[in-house]
Amino acid sequence: MSALAADIKAWACELGFVAPGIADIDLGEAESHLMNWLAKERHGEMHYMAEHGTRRSRPADLVPGTVRVLSVRLPYWPEARDAETVLNDPALGYIARYALGRDYHKVIRNKLQKLADRIESAIGPFGYRVFTDSAPVLEKALAEKAGLGWIGKHTNLIDKDEGSWFFLGEMYTDLPLPIDAKSSNHCGTCTRCLEICPTQAIVAPYELDARRCISYLTIELHGPIPVELRPLIGNRIFGCDDCQLVCPWNKHAQVTTIAETANGPSIARGPRTRVPGVPPITFPIGDFTPRHGLDTATLIELFSWSEEEFLKRTEGSAIRRLGYERWLRNIAVALGNQPHDAKAVAALAAHKGHPSSMVREHVSWGLERLAGEQ
Repeated sequence: MSALAADIKAWACELGFVAPGIADIDLGEAESHLMNWLAKERHGEMHYMAEHGTRRSRPADLVPGTVRVLSVRLPYWPEARDAETVLNDPALGYIARYALGRDYHKVIRNKLQKLADRIESAIGPFGYRVFTDSAPVLEKALAEKAGLGWIGKHTNLIDKDEGSWFFLGEMYTDLPLPIDAKSSNHCGTCTRCLEICPTQAIVAPYELDARRCISYLTIELHGPIPVELRPLIGNRIFGCDDCQLVCPWNKHAQVTTIAETANGPSIARGPRTRVPGVPPITFPIGDFTPRHGLDTATLIELFSWSEEEFLKRTEGSAIRRLGYERWLRNIAVALGNQPHDAKAVAALAAHKGHPSSMVREHVSWGLERLAGEQ
């Protein structure tokens, strides 16, 4: 089993995964944290979090026969317009860095399936199931146990060498592979993530109230965004990266582009930070390269998309799950948060008669905000 575990990790790395690790399925401590979080109703309208109960923290209940979990991570920091530059320009629409390119669910699931096929070709049929943010799985707790990093005060997983700009994936298996050592915590006394959060959603170290989180408000929430939180959202129209942008460990993050070639996945890595006077590194077009200029698009441009354009330009993107109605809702709030601008007023006014009452209400709010700015 030790030799097989080494082979599996090597095969995972050949597919582009970084630092794969293996954990057992004892998540008692994480389960207590989950139950307390649910009891405080910090999951908001994500009712599925409660409906799945302990299946999320007990892997063998979700996939009978599971005794080990292989956790993998895949870096995604893209070659895109500087995040801080976009956030500081109220005319632009900020989209979380992970969503600028191809839908990560498809990328990781395909790679994990290839890994499972490779294992099966080596040892014959075995029990497994692969996941990537697609089922009731405590992926961060499992990854921490498998040695991929520690859960930081912002509740994201952090690695000393890679920071936190990566996706996680899992393979539940009945193979009794040797387990890896759990990662140790290196957040220290740092509280930058708590201090930077625009809506103060990180209510205490390691405690996130999703109901205040901009990622929840702009992606998971299906109804109106609470009025009191709208001004705090700024120009963020899909997710939020603030807590990661200020994390000291992310100074190690590398630009990552993954391109599928005839010989398998080709990974290009390079410094995230540009050095003055040094020509930028050129990367091949790959899975996480921004599509349709989403890293530079203005709010007015994005607000002008018809539903047909939205569906076409978000095909194969994580943004697609948002739907056109909530896409307009989010942009209407962002337009209302910028300084008064005649073009922004005209863009909002053009949607005053939208069929959706939710869109109309957020458009009206935006127009009132801009009128107040004037």
